[in-house]
Amino acid sequence: MDLTLSPNEQAFADELRGWLADNHPGEEPAGDEAAWQFRLDWQRRLHERGYAGLSWPEEYGGRGATLIEQAIFGEEMARARAPMAANVLGLVMGGPVVIAHGSEEQKRRYLEPILSGEEIWCQGFSEPESGSDLASLKTRAVKDGDEWVVTGQKVWTTFAHHAKWCMLVARTDPDAPKHQGLTYFLMDMDQEAVQVRPLRQITGEAEFNELFIEEARIPDANVVGGVGNGWAVAITTLMHERAGLGAASAASVRIALGQLVELARERGVADDPTVRQRIAALLIESEALRLNAWRGLTQIMKTGVPGPEGSLPKLQWSAVNQGLTELAVAIQGEDGLARDSDWTYRFLRARANSIEGGTTEILKNIIAERVLGLPRLR
Repeated sequence: MDLTLSPNEQAFADELRGWLADNHPGEEPAGDEAAWQFRLDWQRRLHERGYAGLSWPEEYGGRGATLIEQAIFGEEMARARAPMAANVLGLVMGGPVVIAHGSEEQKRRYLEPILSGEEIWCQGFSEPESGSDLASLKTRAVKDGDEWVVTGQKVWTTFAHHAKWCMLVARTDPDAPKHQGLTYFLMDMDQEAVQVRPLRQITGEAEFNELFIEEARIPDANVVGGVGNGWAVAITTLMHERAGLGAASAASVRIALGQLVELARERGVADDPTVRQRIAALLIESEALRLNAWRGLTQIMKTGVPGPEGSLPKLQWSAVNQGLTELAVAIQGEDGLARDSDWTYRFLRARANSIEGGTTEILKNIIAERVLGLPRLR
């Protein structure tokens, strides 16, 4: 694709840069609750300006922006080091899935509160014994009149402690093949049958949670995409998640590489040939990440929906981000794991990159089989 911006795209980038320069909220405050309120306030400002759900259709509260403009938005937000919106899972996954598979009633009910941040969403996919193999999940949903009764457990549920709605996949037909007996629900988190327990991470944060679901009630009207079609809707969710990572992740990596170079200079190792070679390799990989992100965007523009190509930038980003944080820690020597160091936090947080949003092993299989067309091993 032609990576030269059109006059309209350049005008959008200039507009966004100017707005960010005038409206950047500053550094995120310390403390979980203060940081959360900070992100909520920031999302409301983005929504007021028309930047939340940027590429959503105008009739559903978006701006109707092109995919190129959406990519520009991600890059400029990363360059400005602007905070992420509070309802990131609703914006990147929940809203697009409702737009793609939901009924008109569901679109009218759920989309606007996602954009405004009034209702936060989380994703109930992974389970203790079925993380990468999503179709092996054991959470059950049984029909009871015009409701479904759900029992099971979910884990690694980001922002569940703030969420009003959960994108929940449960088994509704235990006798069907495992990919065919699933249904996609929108579960109200505000009920006693749903218990949320935080999982404290190595960084000290608790953005992930366990969900314990004991006979929770979900109205039949909250089924998305039809009973038994949960696998297809879940794949749409994951494709949107990975497609949303590309351009912004590439820009973030380039910024971090610049910081890494400055660190090498400060520590007097910028001329060390080993350090220079490692930084050069990371720079090459980051450029490949950027180009693959744009290549994936090209495929979306051709087909109208995210495809398996979105797995490639996510895989590359995990490796590059982990590699550069590891090098930063090594450059600092005995100071490399100081508890109050920003690089220490980034190094520890990066360990999750190769797990969250699809494990490295699963992404490699997707790329091999569905992008490269290689034969399956089993």
